[in-house]
Formats: sequence, C-alpha cells, structure tokens
Amino acid sequence: MKLKFTKMQGIANDYIYINCFDQQVENVEELAVRLSRRRFSIGSDGIILILPSKVADCRMEIYNADGSVAMMCGNGVRCVGKYVYERGIAPHDVITVETRSGIKTLYMTTENGHVTAVRVDMGRPGLKPVDLPTTLAETLDVPLTVGDTTYRVTCVSMGNPHCVQFVEDVDALDLEAIGPALEHHAVFPERANIEFVQVLGRDEIKMRVWERGSGETWACGTGACASTVASILNGKTERDVLVHLRGGDLHISWKTEDSSVEMTGPAEFVFDGTVEI
Repeated sequence: MKLKFTKMQGIANDYIYINCFDQQVENVEELAVRLSRRRFSIGSDGIILILPSKVADCRMEIYNADGSVAMMCGNGVRCVGKYVYERGIAPHDVITVETRSGIKTLYMTTENGHVTAVRVDMGRPGLKPVDLPTTLAETLDVPLTVGDTTYRVTCVSMGNPHCVQFVEDVDALDLEAIGPALEHHAVFPERANIEFVQVLGRDEIKMRVWERGSGETWACGTGACASTVASILNGKTERDVLVHLRGGDLHISWKTEDSSVEMTGPAEFVFDGTVEI
C-alpha cells in the first residue's frame, strides 16, 4: 500500500508525520526503523502519528528511530500544532494535543494563515526519583559513575526522563562515546535522555542532547525544558532562559505562579510525499 506522509522539523529535530485522520498504519515500530534510516530511506528522528482524540483537538503518538515508543516530544508537539492548524484539522489559535504524558495546550502565533511560532504549556516538571523513574535516592546534583568517570547530574521528568550535567564546553564532547553508557545506565530502568549544558549567562545556555532511542539529535524540546529547570535548581540561571541547540534556539520559562514550564519555538514543513509499505 502507499502511505502519505509529511516531513517536518522543529529546529532540526525532524520526524515523519502521518495523518491518521484519513489513513491507518500498522506495525509502526517496524516502520519507524525502516523509514528513519538516513541515506537509506526518508531519514528522521522517528515517526509521529496524528490521530483523532476524544479529549483534545488531536492525539500524537511518537516512535523513535529504533522503534521504541516515546512519551513526549516538545519539538514534535509544536509541529503537530502547525500541521493541524494549517491543514484545517484544528484551525484555532489555541490547540490541545493529547499525549502519553497528558494533554498539552499550544498557543499559535500566526501570520497570513501560517504558523510562525508555537508556545507550549509543557506542564510541571517531575523532580522525584519515582517521576523519571530512577533508582537514585535524590535527583538534584548527585554523583553518577560511568567507568572511571563520575558526573554530577540533575534528573528531571518532562513527561519523559532526562539526566542533565553541566560542562565547560559542549562542543568538545564525544557524545557517541558518552551518550549510550548514560542512556542505558542501571539507575534508569526505562533509559533516559542525556543533556550536556554549558552555561553562557544568567539567561542563556547551550545544550547538546543524546536522545533515548535516537542517539544525538540536533534539538530536543523536553530536553531544553529539563535543562532549564536543572539550571535554575542549581542556581546557574534565572527563570527565563534562551537555549541554544545545534538546530536552533528555544525560549524556555519556568513560571513561578503554577510551576509549569513554557516552551516557545518554530515549526516547519519540509516536504510531503508517499512511500510504499
């Protein structure tokens, strides 16, 4: 059968989006592995299904490049918002998206019928070991040893698990060597997303990420949120932070009034296509 898809990216965090309002997909885990292979197929960080929902404007299901299921994707949810707005599924200034980590509310900035930016209420961060989950007794600035190296890590859940550490120079890191060992560390029974953060100032950080199930990606929205929360908790920044990632920038704010995290950034269409499956 032929499957219609749309390639989209949010600051270079690219996924294959499939509109399941008018078509159905089976064996998505296998399909994610097949279609995500760069240079051999469409190439992406995974597949995101856009489905009907009984409790929101739409529902999103996320499959990483290795076929595993993700709970949440910050860059992905912005792209879903742009898709359903511009393709007429939910052409509203405020859009709700059902995810495996709850319903997310999106606020659309538009110009001439096109979405130029999306602000997302990402909800409250989880700061307890059970929220991630992790077997670590604490989550704030705790030692974590891998081989001969001990890291100081802060763990945060943004609907998915994140392990954040601060470094002097993120560009000097060999993520291919460090990332897998931390992702699969025994203290994370469901694995974890790994963030390395370089603090540039009280309102600015630089981040690289090793994503659970996908390897290094050029951006991670939930990772940017977790890194901002970790930076604030460790006294390194204020509560409004510009996060520089390899694919672009996100504005993250940890609100004092309700403890929710807001993320603002772009979303872009790349191309539409069909593939035989």
